[in-house]
Amino acid sequence: MTVRHALHALNRPVIIAGLLLFAALTPVHADDLPTFNLLIRAGHFIPETLEVPAGTKFRLLIKNEGPGAEEFESIELKKEKVLGPGASSFLIFQPLKPGSYKFFGDFHPETAQGRIVAR
Repeated sequence: MTVRHALHALNRPVIIAGLLLFAALTPVHADDLPTFNLLIRAGHFIPETLEVPAGTKFRLLIKNEGPGAEEFESIELKKEKVLGPGASSFLIFQPLKPGSYKFFGDFHPETAQGRIVAR
């Protein structure tokens, strides 16, 4: 075995370890996240309760069917998003601890109430 071949053989485990470390540290893209849907219709959230896995980053896809604007807001989760009628958008949530987290609509606070339950 030549010196060149010996060095190449020694570098192989280092290269493999580097690739594994890179793969472990690569962030999860939004396309790879679990997605949950929330519909806003006539000042109500549908469903009123969303169950999500605790300890898992996720995306919440929100669609407002109208007839007017509405805001998704959660003081506990420090999230808010205003959507006009017919608009869709999303929010990315970092992993949640098990529990229940309230959200509401600012434009219809009496009827637009909901919660995210992380289990």
